[in-house]
Amino acid sequence: MSTTRTFTVTGMTCGHCVASVTEEVQEIDGVENVTVDLPTGAVTITSAAPLDESAVQAAVEEAGYQLA
Repeated sequence: MSTTRTFTVTGMTCGHCVASVTEEVQEIDGVENVTVDLPTGAVTITSAAPLDESAVQAAVEEAGYQLA
């Protein structure tokens, strides 16, 4: 069963930011879909298994941003 969680990411200002965050988060094991809403900073992640928040935080930081 898939699980969906939404995180808020700060510092994204453009489409390139969205692409960077999406690319890094998609590399987490089990992630099936990533949707980023630039105006709100909401990053919604659907995964095959429950997400490890530290893995999401690491991916977001790798892209150069922070979880709110």
